[in-house]
Amino acid sequence: MNKVKIGMMGFGRVGRQIYSLSLMDERFEVVAVSDIGQPEILHHLLTKSTVPRLPVRLEGNYLVYRDATRKFEERTRLLPADNPADVPWDILDAEVIIDTTGTFRSKQALKPHVKNGAQRVILSTVPEGEIDRVVLFGINQTSIDADDQIVSAGSASTTALALALKIMSEAGEIQHATMTSVHSYTSDQILQDYAGPDYRRSRSGAENIIPNETPAPQWVERLMPNLAGKLSGFALNVPVQAGSLLDLTVAYDDEDVSVKSVNDLFLAVSSAEPRLIAATADPIVSSDVKGCPQSILVDLDGTLKAGSKMIKVLAWHETLGHANRILDLAAMYANLEKP
Repeated sequence: MNKVKIGMMGFGRVGRQIYSLSLMDERFEVVAVSDIGQPEILHHLLTKSTVPRLPVRLEGNYLVYRDATRKFEERTRLLPADNPADVPWDILDAEVIIDTTGTFRSKQALKPHVKNGAQRVILSTVPEGEIDRVVLFGINQTSIDADDQIVSAGSASTTALALALKIMSEAGEIQHATMTSVHSYTSDQILQDYAGPDYRRSRSGAENIIPNETPAPQWVERLMPNLAGKLSGFALNVPVQAGSLLDLTVAYDDEDVSVKSVNDLFLAVSSAEPRLIAATADPIVSSDVKGCPQSILVDLDGTLKAGSKMIKVLAWHETLGHANRILDLAAMYANLEKP
């Protein structure tokens, strides 16, 4: 089996998770990682703070992983570049570029990856402006086309919202839904109060619950036309390092929708698609979600009925689930191109 040869730009939390997951997946080979961090520090972060943790060594400018059981060695070159135009992907033989920087989000900004030899770019967050396709795995992945070059895999919170609504819509016609994304702090937030792009984002992410806008409802409406005009929501960035929570309230047309019927739907889908969705009745908290490989983990004890037509659900998610879906998307595109 020919492996998909991946190049990566950005080696933050999601990038390191994608790299580690790819080492355990025979479908992929990461040939190069582009990041301006010092190789020694990038390797240190990989081995100390990334789940799953694997015995990866640093040899010069290469990350080296040997698997005695599968009898293979993978060598991934580290490149000190932070601009898509500066990486010769053709020389490195990289086919698919996964950009996790969060800096380059437009088609124009990402196109240099293709000009430098890549067949396709997968963006790890939602884009700015029009690109070839936005794919939320579990929602519209069957729409992909071999001609797609600049693709977004959405975001962890966007995919979580879409999956929850897809399942809940099976219980009855949705009149309106509103969500609050209770989100762990992100790398672009500041530790101390410091003048930033707006008033709230100028406050310490380590000390505050910070209300924030989220594009998730707009993207879900766009990709799920049956919900157009029915969604709203915002985000709260909280002082938690990992483990985020989707708090979703759905108003139905029908009064007969019950807590049991909604939970039964989540249980059925988690059984049918265990890689994508999980459900639990354990009284978990945010730290228990670390290492969750699914896109959502439904908190069954959090489901409740409010009034005659409203149902509230809680669904956890972590970036590892999003990293898994990015690799699943890369594999789907590779299968399209097989003769």
